[in-house]
Amino acid sequence: MSEATLRATPPAAAFDVEAVRQDFPVLHQEVHGKPLAYLDSAASAQRPSQVIEAMAEYYRRDHANVHRGVHTLSQRATEAFEGAREKISAFLNAQSSREVIFTRGTTEAINLVAQSWGRANVGAGDEIVISHLEHHANIVPWQMLCEQTGATLKVIPMTQSGEIDLGAAESIIGPRTRLLAFGHVSNALGTIHPVASLVRLARAAGALVLLDGAQGVPHMRVDVQALDCDFYAFSGHKLFGPTGIGVLWGREALLRAMPPWQGGGDMILSVSFEKTTYNDLPWKFEAGTPHIAGAIGLGAAIDYLEQIDFDAAAAWEQELLHYGSATLGALDGLRIIGTAPHKAAVISFALEGVHPHDIGTIVDHAGIAIRTGHHCAMPVMEYYGVPATARASFAFYNTKDEIDRLAAALLQAREVFA
Repeated sequence: MSEATLRATPPAAAFDVEAVRQDFPVLHQEVHGKPLAYLDSAASAQRPSQVIEAMAEYYRRDHANVHRGVHTLSQRATEAFEGAREKISAFLNAQSSREVIFTRGTTEAINLVAQSWGRANVGAGDEIVISHLEHHANIVPWQMLCEQTGATLKVIPMTQSGEIDLGAAESIIGPRTRLLAFGHVSNALGTIHPVASLVRLARAAGALVLLDGAQGVPHMRVDVQALDCDFYAFSGHKLFGPTGIGVLWGREALLRAMPPWQGGGDMILSVSFEKTTYNDLPWKFEAGTPHIAGAIGLGAAIDYLEQIDFDAAAAWEQELLHYGSATLGALDGLRIIGTAPHKAAVISFALEGVHPHDIGTIVDHAGIAIRTGHHCAMPVMEYYGVPATARASFAFYNTKDEIDRLAAALLQAREVFA
């Protein structure tokens, strides 16, 4: 687990899941007359009352634009907005809050690197390397960059268990590699990738490393300095925060050397018709009015995670993963897709004779929310020869009883389609 920088693992029994569930109002409702079991946190996690209240308080009391006014409300809003940046910086163990750029999410963060760093530093004959396990947001921006610059996109193959083929990576990452971009955790399968090994290969080739942390940061403690990457991207709504807000962390020296990628608003110091002087970090990359409430909500989500003991929550998720794998794996005709030894709390599966979309519909009528589809990772589906899978993904607010209910609903689905 050292690869994943998952720190101390206290006994999961110390984690009071029932107490935590009281903080999440959305969980206390019925769907189709059954208690909701929300097992789709990999798509979007739920948010606690503390996050909802922090955003509501901003709108009730402090709403004003940031960095623009001397009046009290603007100063309050700016203090809360920049305070959230400080919390994120500490949460990631960044060297400075100047390294924390607010974006709309993981997708925008990756596109920022591709269009800013990539357009300035990648040319014909260069190579960008990704893995076969990436979701579309870590494929398409690099394809676009290669089309724009004449560079080549190379793909590290995956193994049957759903892991990056390290042997193949050694032969693919080479002197032409300018950047290696891969997910911290596979969104489709839950595989925790061997960051340290891949970073070593990139460093030996003189390449930079971008980690797509959309599925990593909700499940484990992330220390960007220990990971030794150059960029780390994640989304707020997968970290129990709001939608429409995300973060790009980057090494300060790299960010300073990169040109802005969007113009207007906060990214300038002065403008004339002859010349524009750009703002300093981090605002150089934050054109226009930012998602102020979203940033404040994300800061509140981080406060919440620290308050409940994030490490204990991560240990509970691992217990759910092991229980779920054993329970669902014991069902006749069910095949778990992605069997890597190191996984986050994600179980992707197929049920013999039942299309994943039918699975999703039947379990929804039992009050259970899971994801069905290609999970924005069509190359992974193609590798396994399936159009889609069903996916149960757990957060620390889930229970073993909810997994038992999912297993019962799957048995019902199998009987319906027998």
